[in-house]
Amino acid sequence: MSTQKTISPIDGSVYVERTLADAGAVNTALSKAVSSQKEWRKTTLSERETICRKAVEYFLNNADEIGLELTWQMGRPIRYTANEIRKGFNERANYMISVAGKALADVEVEVISGFKRFIRRDPLGVVFVVAPWNYPYLTSVNSVIPAIMAGNSVILKHAQQTPLCAERYAAAFEYAGLPEGVFQYLHLSHDQVAAVIGDERIDYVAFTGSVEGGHAVQDAINKRFIIGGLELGGKDPAYVRADADLSDAIENLVDGSFFNSGQSCCGIERIYVHEDVYDKFVNGFVELTKTYTLGDPLNTETTLGPMVRTSAASFAQKQVDEAVAQGARALIDPDLFPANKPGSPYLAPQVLVNVNHSMDVMKEETFGPIVGIMSVKSDEEAIQLMNDSQYGLTASIWTADLDLALEIGEKVETGTWFMNRCDYLDPALAWTGVKNSGRGCTLSTVGYEALTRPKSFHLKMNS
Repeated sequence: MSTQKTISPIDGSVYVERTLADAGAVNTALSKAVSSQKEWRKTTLSERETICRKAVEYFLNNADEIGLELTWQMGRPIRYTANEIRKGFNERANYMISVAGKALADVEVEVISGFKRFIRRDPLGVVFVVAPWNYPYLTSVNSVIPAIMAGNSVILKHAQQTPLCAERYAAAFEYAGLPEGVFQYLHLSHDQVAAVIGDERIDYVAFTGSVEGGHAVQDAINKRFIIGGLELGGKDPAYVRADADLSDAIENLVDGSFFNSGQSCCGIERIYVHEDVYDKFVNGFVELTKTYTLGDPLNTETTLGPMVRTSAASFAQKQVDEAVAQGARALIDPDLFPANKPGSPYLAPQVLVNVNHSMDVMKEETFGPIVGIMSVKSDEEAIQLMNDSQYGLTASIWTADLDLALEIGEKVETGTWFMNRCDYLDPALAWTGVKNSGRGCTLSTVGYEALTRPKSFHLKMNS
């Protein structure tokens, strides 16, 4: 039997080892998902809500233990990991549960005498969720909870780095009394994932991951008449205008750049600052960055943990080295962070200036604690640079002028446009991207549309 191993970035040890599902187990899971969904779709929304809220209760009751597991699996400091459950997961799950009635209600149309006409939102069937390791609960909850609320069954395949997350979902739904088969998980290889997507029993795919992974999912989907939601990469920009509250902008953009060691699809990777405040902004940004503590994520004092693996740290450092060779200047001395160790996942944060768009660090996704900062002369230049990217997940502006923020936001190619905040998902708003950041959306009432299909009822009544 094939197995997968989760190597902890903390110390390189094998933290979890799991056997991959064989063909028989995959077939059984798919068949069970189909049969259980036929019964689950008959339940009332109230029944579904009761079960889903109880599943959330399980997560909240076990947040500290789950947080410790997360730290060992992917390296985020222990001071933060439980909050993925208590804050983001809790907020998103309960919001999507609360708006399900509105989102799934029949769509009424104009009354015509002698007819009853409406559009019903039917569940799709079996939803296959492929989730990543970097925010393993925040990304998966966007699809798992609303899919089940909509009357679908769910099969979850979690990243090799975070297999315990899938198992926690199973425990939560068992605690909540969800009928057997409505939620299942499978530990799978990449080839097996493609085979599952190609199976006629899968009705929708919700994928979060790399652009390369998105292309692979799309290739598998293209062989069938189904669609998938693809949340892919980002190279998210920020624009700091001359009228911005600099202390607020610095505090939030440093956090947006370095939280989770920069391993966030909507993390800040490039910043454009008006020339009038550029020097002051950069100085403040560097000083705040120097206050971070890189080290053992099991230590509550640590604010910057290891990256997920050595190869990821090496990739980020390579972008820095290439940029410096092309004329960029690195403002952070890695020696200020004693835990920084080449050839390991422990990488010091870095701030680069004298950068431009001929450098990969300003064009290609870094997914690490690295940020480049450029000076701009005008709003027009900032807009042009923000749009000069293959990605378009989020972008932010830092200004005191709401009207101008709205005007500029109309011109920036992005899925979410922030003013005076960044790196946050509001569950009331659609989470979506443009260009190579993907397609489709999750969260908000709009997020339910991809998890259902419209069915029209056109009923003529005899007089």
